[in-house]
Amino acid sequence: MEEMRPMQQPQRQQTACAQPGEGRLPCCAPLANPYVPFQQEESPKYEARRGLIRGTLFPGLDLPFMGMVNNTEKSDTPMHELQALAFAIQELALYLDTHREDREALELYRAYQELYNKGVEAYVKEYGPLNHTSRTEGDRYLWLDDPWPWDYQGNKD
Repeated sequence: MEEMRPMQQPQRQQTACAQPGEGRLPCCAPLANPYVPFQQEESPKYEARRGLIRGTLFPGLDLPFMGMVNNTEKSDTPMHELQALAFAIQELALYLDTHREDREALELYRAYQELYNKGVEAYVKEYGPLNHTSRTEGDRYLWLDDPWPWDYQGNKD
């Protein structure tokens, strides 16, 4: 009678994990389990506008979703600039939660905060309140006035 042997598993070739900035899942990340590569200190960063488009400020975490890559450019408006800055601030805050000693990231975080605050101030002066917490001049409640922050046409036909 022939001897029964256990089924052999196919051998997987072991290769190094993806390098930062490659934006792909490394071979050591099983697809059945969630995986986010740990960011290295002083890892490269996209500028804020590019980060908003790509969905991350860090090229090493730039993984395609269902094989699709987002390259859609945002229009060059003050609102999109504020969105990009707010996104970059949030991304850096999350990064600093786990990399609190990264001075370069902290400096960038503070620089983006300053740009964002100046941008909000300029936006409110030019277009009106951005949200309910925006300070406005005058003796009227301006939140209900057109245009709304997301209404680029200002309800004009």
